[in-house]
Amino acid sequence: MSEHNAQPPSGDSHDHYQGHHGEETHPGHSTLKGYMTGFVLSVILTAIPFWLVMANVIESAGLTALIILAFAAAQIFVHMIYFLHMSPKAEGGWNLLALIFTLILVFIALAGSVWVMYNLNINMMPGVMSEPVLEMQSQ
Repeated sequence: MSEHNAQPPSGDSHDHYQGHHGEETHPGHSTLKGYMTGFVLSVILTAIPFWLVMANVIESAGLTALIILAFAAAQIFVHMIYFLHMSPKAEGGWNLLALIFTLILVFIALAGSVWVMYNLNINMMPGVMSEPVLEMQSQ
């Protein structure tokens, strides 16, 4: 028998043959129960905001929008955990690190865009926009 097919000694602390992809370390992932739990949570997190809007439960549109955003954030986490299988232990934490880096970049891009638009709006010369209207009214 060749050395490539030999099994490592049973006392080897670096046993790469068991739990390679974390099958034993993440119960509920990649199982029917895990997928059904994620599906049911997703349906609930979709139905409640739908009911809030259709039944006009809350009079304030702004408060309703904030509640819907909170449900959307919760649904993002449900999808990441139950369907994308993201956790600090998955793939040595690299998936989670990549997600955090992406969120930081998105925040920087959005904050920078809002900052630039705000400054453009503030620094516009309002007198230039109203001068032609005043000249037409005086004639």
